Amino acid sequence: VILQSETGTALVYLSLIFVLYREGLPGGILFMGVAAILYFVLAIRFSDVQLGMLSVGEFIAVILIIVFAAAMVWNYVKRRETAFIIIGLGLIVLAAGWIMHFFNLPVNPGLLALVALGLVAVYLAYLSLRFWKKVYLYILLFVVGSFAFVESSEYVFNDVLQPHQQMRIKVTLGMEQDLRGSGYHVGQSKIAIGSGGMSGKGFLNGTQTKLKYVPEQDTDFIFCTIGEEWGFIGSTIILLLFAVFILRLISLAERQTTIFGRVYGYGVASIFLFHLLVNIGMVIGIMPVIGIPLPFFSYGGSSLWGFTILLFIFLRIDKGRKRA
Repeated sequence: VILQSETGTALVYLSLIFVLYREGLPGGILFMGVAAILYFVLAIRFSDVQLGMLSVGEFIAVILIIVFAAAMVWNYVKRRETAFIIIGLGLIVLAAGWIMHFFNLPVNPGLLALVALGLVAVYLAYLSLRFWKKVYLYILLFVVGSFAFVESSEYVFNDVLQPHQQMRIKVTLGMEQDLRGSGYHVGQSKIAIGSGGMSGKGFLNGTQTKLKYVPEQDTDFIFCTIGEEWGFIGSTIILLLFAVFILRLISLAERQTTIFGRVYGYGVASIFLFHLLVNIGMVIGIMPVIGIPLPFFSYGGSSLWGFTILLFIFLRIDKGRKRA
């Protein structure tokens, strides 16, 4: 993998976080990363409809922040009653909003959500001062940081990302169709995979791929060729083979006797897994198109050599372990 200034390369190196997790990185770090992705998707996907001071996406994100805070208290502090109080604060404010709506009183759902979040933050601050436990302070920082991230998501999307990146994300989230522009690759790829049916059209008999309707069908979009020619059965076999291959890499990494061997093995497994998930995800339209090859299938000498060298170095390390 060669370091380049592109999104695909950044995501590949991000996959190495799983190696850090295996070597002792707290699971809460991974949780916050997943939560950040969820916040960003909600804030962007449902940004058009307003609920008073917040959009629908921001409103849902605030509710999730409260739920996550309660879950973290339950998991890290082991105080169920405190977790229930945090959930209760949110429910009380939302119930008050429902009552106001029932009696035809003016209601601002966004403001109510902010009040609920503020009460949770104040309660966590009170707990951190009363019991002098850092964990409450960390959860409070998570709540404040999460809300700041949600509020900054739209700015990042509109002012930091490039126009073509914005369009790809919109197409993936169903906000735009653009079947003749940014959504053309994915649209034609879905048609090709869907037309393959259960058993496919046969080797070199795919109409979408043979007639060049799918761009980059021999590189980044090679999986749609497999889906059209070999169908659901062939695609499933390929995925199962990849699963067995990656699980075998993890098994070999786990039995290494040196830290370097274990870290390198998990790094190789993470890179292969991430390439597989992102490539197939973008081909079937559940992830943005970012240009990541499918290992050992996509055309290109550099990727083939890169994956082969990664794999064979690890095999050599494992062979050295057996001799030792």
